[in-house]
Amino acid sequence: MENLLNKEPVKRVRDFIKNFDNKLEITILDTSAKTAEDAALSLKCDIGAIVKSLLFKTDDNFIICLVSGDKRCSLNKLKKILNKKDVSMAKPDDVKKNTGFSIGGVAPVAHIKELNILIDKSLSRFKYIFGAAGHPNCVFKINYNELIKITNGSEKEITE
Repeated sequence: MENLLNKEPVKRVRDFIKNFDNKLEITILDTSAKTAEDAALSLKCDIGAIVKSLLFKTDDNFIICLVSGDKRCSLNKLKKILNKKDVSMAKPDDVKKNTGFSIGGVAPVAHIKELNILIDKSLSRFKYIFGAAGHPNCVFKINYNELIKITNGSEKEITE
């Protein structure tokens, strides 16, 4: 498992978070955190403390939504916030092309393309939250206010 830290997507996240705050660390899990449920079980935390990084396609662009693991992103709310008629989940190949990560390891930071980020306010319920770190077995722990700063994201109510 140690060689996971040498994988390019994980190194990209590590460099990004270390540049923001040298105390932030990537944790390698013994079990997969490919889903929010898996991550919560591995970390022995509330499923809501897991940050789901979801890529959506709009009429003409892509956007990342950071959502609590126990919530669902609302397409209707996204359409209203973005003032777009057409918003849908991105296809797996679009996720890889825009973020540089495979589904199950999409980090909230260190995307290969610049993407606007919306952060659901429901994540603020937790002292610490956990985001994927470029691989299904890698996460990092951060508080809500730091997540806003590190992502330069906008706080919105985007869940149902």
